[in-house]
Formats: sequence, C-alpha cells, structure tokens
Amino acid sequence: MLKKILIANRGEIAVRVIRTAREMGIATVAVYSELDRNALHVRLADEAYALGGQTAAESYLNTAAIVDAIKRSGADGVHPGYGFFSENADFARTITEMGVAFIGPPPEAIVEMGDKVSSRKAALRGGAPIVPGTTEFVTSAKEIIDFGNDHGWPVAIKAAFGGGGRGMKVVQSADAVQEAMDSAQRESKAFFGRDEIYVERYLTWPRHIEVQLVGDTHGNVVWVSTRDCSAQRRHQKLIEEAPAPALKKGIEEEMGEAAVKAAKAVGYFNAGTVEFIYQDNEFYFLEMNTRLQVEHPVTEVITGIDLVEWQIRVASGEKLPMTQKQVLERRDGHGIEVRINAENPAGGKFLPSPGTITALTTPDGFGTRFDGGYEAGDTVSQFYDNLVGKLIVWGKDRDTAIARTIRALEEMKVEGVHTTIPADLAILRHPDFAAVKHSTKWVEEKLDLSGIDSAAGSSQTGEDGLVMRQTTVEVNGKRFEVKAWVPETAGIAAPRAKKPTRASQSSSGKGGSGEISAPMQGTIVKVNVEVGQEVQVGDTVVVLEAMKMENQIAAEKAGKVAKVNVSAGSSVGAGDVLVVIE
Repeated sequence: MLKKILIANRGEIAVRVIRTAREMGIATVAVYSELDRNALHVRLADEAYALGGQTAAESYLNTAAIVDAIKRSGADGVHPGYGFFSENADFARTITEMGVAFIGPPPEAIVEMGDKVSSRKAALRGGAPIVPGTTEFVTSAKEIIDFGNDHGWPVAIKAAFGGGGRGMKVVQSADAVQEAMDSAQRESKAFFGRDEIYVERYLTWPRHIEVQLVGDTHGNVVWVSTRDCSAQRRHQKLIEEAPAPALKKGIEEEMGEAAVKAAKAVGYFNAGTVEFIYQDNEFYFLEMNTRLQVEHPVTEVITGIDLVEWQIRVASGEKLPMTQKQVLERRDGHGIEVRINAENPAGGKFLPSPGTITALTTPDGFGTRFDGGYEAGDTVSQFYDNLVGKLIVWGKDRDTAIARTIRALEEMKVEGVHTTIPADLAILRHPDFAAVKHSTKWVEEKLDLSGIDSAAGSSQTGEDGLVMRQTTVEVNGKRFEVKAWVPETAGIAAPRAKKPTRASQSSSGKGGSGEISAPMQGTIVKVNVEVGQEVQVGDTVVVLEAMKMENQIAAEKAGKVAKVNVSAGSSVGAGDVLVVIE
C-alpha cells in the first residue's frame, strides 16, 4: 500500500483525494500556486509545497516544480485529479520513471484513449459504433469545411487531448470555421497544454450517457454504473445522475460491455469513463476520459463504492475487490449531482464570476453530501476552473432524488460570487427534466432562463446609481428576506459582497452609450476591431478569457470604433472600458 500521496491538483478534487487518503492512513502532500497559498486543499494536507506562479501554466502545469515537490516530500504516489496533468502521458511516464506510482492508467492507454482521435479507433476495435468524424487530427480550416460540406452542418470542433467541453466549438456554417478553430485551439492549449483538434458530426438532440469503469493491473475490468450528463451549458455539465434513466431495455448493459471491451483493447487499468451519445435508442462512442471524472460521486452514492479508494488500491498493485456481478448487486436507488459553479446564469449567459466567497452555507440532511473546494473567505480566481463544489444527493427513486436535490439547493447559500444554483433549480423543476425529454442542447436552446436572478453574487448597481442591497426584516413578527434599491451610502444593511460588477451582462454598453466594458475580471486573448472600423450591434469586439472560458464581448451599439483600450494579453477588471464606439 502507498504511504504518501502527492495530489498534483487543486480545489475540490484535491480535497476529495486528501480525505480518502487520510481515512486509509496515507499521508498527503498538497502543491499550490501563489494564489492558492492558503487554499482549503493546502490547509487539509499533511504537507504542502509551493509551485510559484499564478496561472495554471506557471504552477499546476509546471512539470519541473511538481517533480521537485515529489522529490522533496518523498511521496511514493501521485494522484493527478482531473484536468491539468491527469491525461498527460508524458507526465505519467516522468512519474513512473522516478519509481513513483501514478494513480491513473498506464501512459500507453492515456496516449491511445486520451487522444480522442485514436480512442475512436480503439472503440471500433472493441465493437462500439462511433459518431461520424475524423480519425486523424485536423490542421486547417479547409479540412473542417470539407467535412461539414460532406456530412452536413453543424459540426463540432473538439480538443483531441481534452474533456469536459473545454476546447469544443460547434460551427453552424463554413464562414465561422476559422474563428471557431482558433478559439478551440487556444482553450485546449490553456487548459490541457496541447492544441490538437479533430472534428465530428454534431447530432441534433442527443443525450450524453457515460459509463464509469475501473480496471486493475491483473486484467480485471468492471463497469460500475451509467450516468446521464445531458444537462449542459457551453458543452460542460451542470447536472449528472446515476443510473442513466429512461434507456431502452438492455441498452445500459450493452454500453457497459462496450466500455469494458474498449478499455481492455488498450490494456486499461485504474478509473476511467467511456462517454456515449444516445439518440433514437441508438448509442455511439464519443470519447474516453482516462481519469477520474468530476461526477464520480453520483456513482458512489448508488453503490457505496469509494472510487478514489479503489484508484489507490489499484495503483498499489491490488486486485479489484469485487466482480462485475457483485458491483451491480450493490446498486441501489438514484443519485443526482449538481455542480455549483461561480457563474452568473442570468439570461442564460453563464458568465464567469470570480471573487471572494464572503459566506457559504452548505446543505445537510438524509442522503445529502457536499464535496467542496472552498470555504467562506476563500477566493475563486479568474485563472482556474470555477467549480466551487458539488452537491450529491441520493434517493430511493428518481422522483425522490429530484425533490431532495431541490430542497438541498434551496438551503444552500453562497455570497460574494454569483453561482449556477438558480439555473440548477430551474432545470430540476422543469417537466422536461422530470420526463427525461432534455438533451445536451436543451439548456441553451429550450430552457427559459430570462427571469433568472443571481442576486446572491453581489450587490447590483442600476443606471440611476442606486445599489441593490439585501436584508432581513420582521413585519408583525414574521421574518422576510427583502431586496431594496437604495443610494450607495444608505445604511439599511451592509453590502453582502464585493463592489458590484456588471457580470450579469455579456457586455456592458451603458444602455447603448458605446462604452463596451468588461463584464468580469479576465485576460484579453483577442481584439477583433481597430480604431475607425465600423461595427454593428452584436459584432464581437474582443474575446475575454476568464476561468479558462472564452467570452465573446459584443457591441451593443452600431457605429465607428473611436478607442481600443486593450490588446491581446491585457489583464482587465470588471467594469474596465475595453472599446468605445461613436
């Protein structure tokens, strides 16, 4: 059994691994950037080592700094979490060549399955049907245009070495290909350190169904459960559930068997997830994530299996503790997981909302679990993923699980940053979700979020200079939570959060005045206009990256560009004027 594990990650997943390791009597080592010096995962670990830098590239993707921490700490195992180095074969080889256990799959499997192109070939060897697409990397816009013309539009441009929707762009026509391709490569490079891409057909109304599996180094592989991850925005998941509901009889078993065959085709061991697209009672292999998934807890709550413990035991050379039959016999009830992201879902825009969490109250109760990476007083940085934590709920059946999740979300309070909770509640309360009529496109194309208000994020400033404040009052002995628009100096209640931002807008045009402001803190990655250029309403003037997501900042007024105050690489704060249009 491993004695000391270094977690080469941060946030919620680092906390998750630390807790299981400590329960197993294994010492834990954290690493941290300058911004994470006092983060929760650092506070919980037995030891912690500085990586330096602020951005992921400067810290959590700095191989030399992490290797140095491994050597200094004497760790005999490394858990990569997800993102960063979790699907990087070179990093896995570096670790194993040091004589340190990599708590993940063998490098060869990462190469074949971590690369979405070669994984499609492996799936075909395993007998799983694949979505029509390229089986080689694409290197030019012309290749994508030719594919779209041959197979039909829209098409999906995807990061070959990514996952979680990062570096994925859906293109509706040939004239949008070049810009989407450039953006996909930038996002992929920023999050995964590589920018290779491929293209595949984009299905019209699919569900996203995935299979959790675990293999050991003795040739045993079992699939643990299916998960439905169809409630998504920006191709990133909001709500997951296990097992996947409303599947045609026999489909779940077929998916599980196909996933196991694909894994065995590449000699896979440790935890992994095979993702499928499901439409019209047919399923297609999408990709394999050669790591632990963000949504793994929803599988844990219906099986009682600690998947991180299984990962550690497999990396220590042990056999899987259960057979396929025993695993399936363990399943009970229904699980739902909700990702709580620091984003403002107002109007369905889901804009990143970095900032300091001033208050955090997590829910409790029967069948309720919360996996978090932050506490009150911690800062959600613009430089990293915006996942605050995950609410995981168990119910004896799906209806119970939905009702319990709604109750738990209503109890949860997050102040200082906007969160996706209002959108999560809208999804869970919608009859389409209850009837399993939703798809991966449903949130963005069908769900009405026009009335969503994420007031918990911060005070809001109106055009008249009034500030929205929240306070508690009693009327005839009955307690009420109220909002009031008051002058900024009014003292009815102290503001609950930081100075107001314009994070509820995709761009701040000051009522069409022509001043285009940054809706959140971030970094300019592209400027699309120059002084003297004519623009129309809706034209993208700059691309702003925050929390590893690119945001198109659009003109809200037609006219001529009078000023451009930023350039690629500029760091901006919320409210900074980027472009002025006359």
